[in-house]
Amino acid sequence: MIINKRSILALVTFLVMSSSLMAAPKLPDNLEWLTNDTEKVFASPEAKKGGTLKSFLLSFPLTLRYVGPDANGGFRSAILGNKMSLVVSHPNTSNLLPSLATHWAYSDDNTTMFFKLNPDARWSDGKMVVPEDYAFTLEFMRKKEIVAPWYNTYYEDEIGEVVVYDDHTISVSSTKPRPRNELFSHVSLNPTPSHFYKDMKGFVKKYNWKIAPNTGPYQISKVKKGKSITFSRKKDWWAKELKYYKNRFNVDKVKYTVIRDMNLAWEHFKKGKLDAFGLTLPLYWHEKAKGGVFDKGYINKLWFYSDPAKYAFGIWLNQDNPILKDRNVRLGIAHSMNIEKVNRQVLRGDYSRKNSYSSGHSKFTDRSIKARPFDLDKANEYFNLAGWSERGSDGIRVKDGKRLSLSITYGSDPHTARLVVLKEEFKRAGLELVLRKLDSAASFKSALEKKHDIWWGALGGGDFPQYWGTEHSINAHKAQTNNFTNTDDPEMDRLIEAFRSAMSAEDRISLSRKIENLIHEHSAWIPTLEVPYARIGYWRWLKLPEVPGTKIGGPATAAFDFGSSFSTSDGGMLWIDTELKKQTLKDKKKGKTFDPVLIIDKTFKVTY
Repeated sequence: MIINKRSILALVTFLVMSSSLMAAPKLPDNLEWLTNDTEKVFASPEAKKGGTLKSFLLSFPLTLRYVGPDANGGFRSAILGNKMSLVVSHPNTSNLLPSLATHWAYSDDNTTMFFKLNPDARWSDGKMVVPEDYAFTLEFMRKKEIVAPWYNTYYEDEIGEVVVYDDHTISVSSTKPRPRNELFSHVSLNPTPSHFYKDMKGFVKKYNWKIAPNTGPYQISKVKKGKSITFSRKKDWWAKELKYYKNRFNVDKVKYTVIRDMNLAWEHFKKGKLDAFGLTLPLYWHEKAKGGVFDKGYINKLWFYSDPAKYAFGIWLNQDNPILKDRNVRLGIAHSMNIEKVNRQVLRGDYSRKNSYSSGHSKFTDRSIKARPFDLDKANEYFNLAGWSERGSDGIRVKDGKRLSLSITYGSDPHTARLVVLKEEFKRAGLELVLRKLDSAASFKSALEKKHDIWWGALGGGDFPQYWGTEHSINAHKAQTNNFTNTDDPEMDRLIEAFRSAMSAEDRISLSRKIENLIHEHSAWIPTLEVPYARIGYWRWLKLPEVPGTKIGGPATAAFDFGSSFSTSDGGMLWIDTELKKQTLKDKKKGKTFDPVLIIDKTFKVTY
């Protein structure tokens, strides 16, 4: 029996409990069951358990839910990093690895994957992960009560059905055929604890601060609202001895403390109150990470090249704004952006200009697309075409008594210097840019609710280009979606739907490039900068594997999974040498020094 879309959980329960009344669904006879125990492990056998990893948040999360209003913020990755899926991809080879499932198989029509579930899998409350939990994911994500229209639509339109065959075998189907190397990323579901979400009425408020059971290595153990959140390692985690999870997730606790100012966080780091700190920003790498604890060898520095899923970093112009509705204005803005000056003056030339929305996705990327250059003559031409030809006494353009003034919303203090440079260049073009700095959570919320003129930010990419969430009209003109530009174009919709349905690599590549060109033509998303590496500072007691990171995931300083790719598992490779920490702090008090450590790892450096 196949579970229909409207009564999934009831039917699954009926199938499991009422086998005397009807025959259970029968598996196809020709399935080829696959697993993978031959890939090279990427964790270090030298890893030790123990210690507390201390990190920070610039703002306290607005919810502990992973779905629904305010859930799509930066802290969500820590929650999702402890929600396992059926299978994952190897972070260096991209080959599938077992996770909640031990084996998998494909249907002949490439719409369905079959999974043999690991019978040892347990929720953090000790309850067994059962087939109903996968069926419940479908029901849960389709419910209006979660107030998540993007997920409602996705799970209705893209995921067809979950079929339960027995206590340890299920299948999950896509609504359309997909290439096998992409199918798993759609149907490798996370289970949802059906025993926890008993009453969905008033879901958003009821579950806002509740800690849901999970399947991963850590669970939230302490919450001090507005101050800190602590995760504790599960000593009896069901997967700790599995090949690809062994020697990972080593620290006993991960504590996130709210430090709302980057400069203050930096001082905490130098005092050893934080274990690691991102140094990718040139100001930190070239200036701040020198002298003192760095030259004395207390803090190591890592420059790690990788090839993760690319981020769509740029400015997102809200086309529901009357000024930005005019494409000529958007083109004028594109030619008023002196990104090269920002890179040269603020970032020491360390970054590269991003050219297209999905640049870095191999053959899917149309390399003929180039970001529009800074050109005040062209900017003037386009602004004039839009009717903004007059200027006031301060040089800002005016039209019908209204100034050409727009606010730009952002959520990171270190980016202020970049925007100050852009603001001055925009002024030369006759555009007033008002800087609107919020904390990181509030900035993203503003974009989600479409309360921005321009949003300065990025969305993480997947293993393949993703267009539906940000460019399809179904996600425009409504809150809690990622269509931050409010793009609403029938031709774009047609191309995106064709891209999602295409089976052959050739068709998908062709359609991707057409979509990329249309995004470029719209000029509602304008690319800024990208960087193919990460730079990290970390105290000498924090230990990393010999190759200190992975190709897709990045440097090995992430406590949990999903640092860069939601289909990859590579988190938790670090560990803390607790004895070395004690000794280092003693040596520091005595004034003892060590040789500085700088690691530049190019194992996974890619040249396009």
